[in-house]
Amino acid sequence: MHPTMRVAAAHRPLIRFLGKRSWPSTPDVQHAHPAAPEELRKSFGEFLKKFQSPMDAGGNGSITGRHAYQEYWEAPSKYWNGRLKTVSEEEIDAVLSGGATLH
Repeated sequence: MHPTMRVAAAHRPLIRFLGKRSWPSTPDVQHAHPAAPEELRKSFGEFLKKFQSPMDAGGNGSITGRHAYQEYWEAPSKYWNGRLKTVSEEEIDAVLSGGATLH
């Protein structure tokens, strides 16, 4: 075999695609994974019913007794105010040294 001819030849990929890509018009039927435990496969229909059921008009869904906040500023200030604390020089030195100066 002549190595120059092999190097000069155009690369031909080993994978070949059979025709143009086509997307199915309807999605596949949802089912549990074949390797899932038997009890999960049996209750998969119930899971789909819960998953596909529309949420109530309140928007809380399964959250009962709690308020779901859409924006962070709607939540009480204890959750979003004061999260950024000032870092002391000692902490900065400890981080920059990798913590070796602490011991």
